[in-house]
Amino acid sequence: MTGPVAVVVPVYGNAGTLAALAGRLSAALAPRPWRLRLVVDASPDDSLAVAGVLAAADPRIAVTSLDVNVGQHGALARGLADEPDADVWVCLDADLQDPPEAVPLLLDRLAAGDVGAVFAGRRGSYESRMRRLTGGLHRRVAGRLTGLPPDAGAFFAMDAAVRAAVLTAVTAEAAPSVVLAVARARVPVTSVPVHRDRRPEGRSAWSAAARARQSARSLVWAARAGR
Repeated sequence: MTGPVAVVVPVYGNAGTLAALAGRLSAALAPRPWRLRLVVDASPDDSLAVAGVLAAADPRIAVTSLDVNVGQHGALARGLADEPDADVWVCLDADLQDPPEAVPLLLDRLAAGDVGAVFAGRRGSYESRMRRLTGGLHRRVAGRLTGLPPDAGAFFAMDAAVRAAVLTAVTAEAAPSVVLAVARARVPVTSVPVHRDRRPEGRSAWSAAARARQSARSLVWAARAGR
């Protein structure tokens, strides 16, 4: 795969990891043509200022600034919409739990041409045992409903057809998750194992109650999408 790669990253409370993210991503993707879109989701820290400095220093880095917090998946959808000119798109988090060094692995698997999206399958003790159990159950149920891999998460690469389906599902069908929205493309997808680490810095914008509500909404939408 030699065409442009657009990497979309939602940013909330990640001022301390953005420079490392950009540097590691640049090293991982050399010599591929790439672009990094940092979507700063009304972050309360200095993330917007740090992102601006990075963009000023490297023309391959762009910033979308959101005045109102829309959450991880809303920010990802906005970033995908703001990056129309690529051959492949990658979503990953800014907190370095998603290792930038794994992006070429996803791209190489996608380049085989038999799938429309490749997820980085979750491996490693990067979250608490309780969250691992509840999150794993949620993903298994969602996978059964949609056909997505049970280890799918918001670190994945996709082709143009899947990106178009994701944006349509989010904007026209109120899909609560870009991950579940991949199912709307009705194309084969797969996952490859990728080890995750605990986030060194940063925090989530969502409380446990908000995550529970999102999980419930996601499963309801997945049930409809899988019909």
